[in-house]
Order: sequence, then structure tokens, then C-alpha cells
Amino acid sequence: MSLYFKDKVVVVTGGTDGIGKALVESLLDMGAKVATCGRNHDKLYFLQSNYPSAHLHTMVADVSSENDCRRFIEMTIKMFGGIDIIINNAGISMRALLKDASTEVIRKVMDTNFFGTVCCTKYALNSIIERKGTIVGVSSIAGYRGLPGRSGYSASKFALQGWLEAIKTELKDSNVHVMWVCPGFTTSNIRIASLNKDAESHGDTTMDEGKMMTAEECATYILKAVRKKKRTLLLTWKGKQTIFLNKFFPKLADKLVHKFYFKNGELVR
Repeated sequence: MSLYFKDKVVVVTGGTDGIGKALVESLLDMGAKVATCGRNHDKLYFLQSNYPSAHLHTMVADVSSENDCRRFIEMTIKMFGGIDIIINNAGISMRALLKDASTEVIRKVMDTNFFGTVCCTKYALNSIIERKGTIVGVSSIAGYRGLPGRSGYSASKFALQGWLEAIKTELKDSNVHVMWVCPGFTTSNIRIASLNKDAESHGDTTMDEGKMMTAEECATYILKAVRKKKRTLLLTWKGKQTIFLNKFFPKLADKLVHKFYFKNGELVR
């Protein structure tokens, strides 16, 4: 796999934590030239200090801002000469029932998860077409099955997958590969950073991270799927089971998903 990524220019948004960080580190170890962004300057500085070579470009950027997306992509192209692969990993979740949540929560999630991918991909598109590259969206099981308490998150992932499928068809004659990956529950910062009903970070989670797939394992699966140019990648048995039940036994899926996300009448965080 390392030969495939060697000297390729790969953009990974949200590369300071979880899956994004694991992707950045794996790609650098395989000889890729990597550009990543995040909102936390200290985390980016720490990442850069661990990889002081010229093969890593970092920038403070919030993908919910179109101007930040544009600057990040333009600086990447200026530094490396073009882009071969973009992995739209940056994302944020939410945990709030619709009756309690402000509309600002849903808007923030959509701006990051959907429009962040749209803007970064749009500004990188000419270079990717020129290099016959690859566009990847990191989605979720929530892109196939709406999850209670995560209505904005589910909406953003449904939108993301529909958009990627549309541009996959548009770009067929350009030999650009488009794919989306659905990791399932993976150890990451996304649940701790997820927004509450007031669009502020929760700061904690009741889910057992120790039983989840590691970010490093997830990154390995994603990069293997990119190399093999898969259409989609579904990870974890529970995720595949949920999608299957939702497609063929939707009423049963409703019941089981409700049971999973509500304990004693309270939403699981």
C-alpha cells in the first residue's frame, strides 16, 4: 500500500484528532505529502513538531467557513503543486432531542459536515480532475439510518452521501474516483466535542470507547479502500446489521434503534 501513496498529495481535513490524525500519520509513514487543517492551533503545532519534514503542511482552518476552506486548499496547491486525493474527514456531531434543540445546532452541524466537504472539494476539484484523483467523504451509519437525538447529524450525512453519489456520476468521464466511508462507532473526539441543545460542546460521553474500533484500525481500512477504489466502505458488524435491518425490516429497525438510544426514557449521550 505504501507504494500507492508515495509522493501523492493527500488532503485530510480535521487531522488533529481521532480518525483524521490516524490518517495523517499513516499517510506520512507511507511517503505521502499531506496537508491537514483543524481549529486548534496547539494540536496542529504538536502534530507538525512530530513530523518536521516538508511533507506535512498544516493550517488553522474551520471548514464551516468557505473562506477558510478556500485558503487551505489554495495554500496546499501552492505548496505541493496540486492535489491527488482529498479525504473530507472533519465533522461534528450533536446530542439533543428536536423539541429541546435550537435550530442553530442543526445549522452548525450542516455547515461543518456537509458544506465543509462541498467547499473543500469544490476548491480542490480542478486539480483533482487534472490528476485523475480521488474524492473521499467520511460519512456514518447515520447517513443510511436516522438516529434519535442526532437529527442534524443524520441530515448532514444523508446530504453528504447523496451529494457524493451525484458528483461521482458527474465525474465518471473524468476518471475521478468518488467514494464514501462509514466507520461506525470508532474511538475519537467526536462524541466529546458533539453539540448540545444550545450548540455548545457536551464535553463527555456515556458510551464505552474501549469497546469501539480504534482510529488507527479505521484509518487502515479507509486507506486500503481508497487504494482499491471502492465505491463505499461500511465498517463494524453492528453498522452493517443496522443498514440491512433498516432496508428490509424498517419497523424492526425503528424499535431496535430506539431501544439502543434510550435508557429509562432518557437519551443516551
